[in-house]
Amino acid sequence: MDELVSEIESKREFGELICQRLTECIKKLGFPVGTIKAYPDYQTVHFEMIQDPFTGKFNLSGFWTDQHGHKVGRVQFQSDESCYAEYNVGYAHPDRPKWFVDNVIAWGKIDSIKTDLALIAFPE
Repeated sequence: MDELVSEIESKREFGELICQRLTECIKKLGFPVGTIKAYPDYQTVHFEMIQDPFTGKFNLSGFWTDQHGHKVGRVQFQSDESCYAEYNVGYAHPDRPKWFVDNVIAWGKIDSIKTDLALIAFPE
């Protein structure tokens, strides 16, 4: 089996959890139905193996694209069994009019995934 395909399959459970947590974080914001056109999905990640310049090990890394082929997020599985992912939201915060939701972020290990928002204040 090809190394890339093997890595994608071995990280599937973790990757699907990451997508689930990112999606929960977006939905928790309460955007009106139809605002968010697509949510992170492990099946739609474009994967590759990249070499970590610090450890020299190869890590599974990938990105999501929108319907026009523009990158809208990324995910990277580290050699220490941790993961980092971010997914673009790109809308004004539904409850905080002075804030823009740039993206949602997830990181950690399979048994301890954390999420957060990257917010940008609108200029006054």
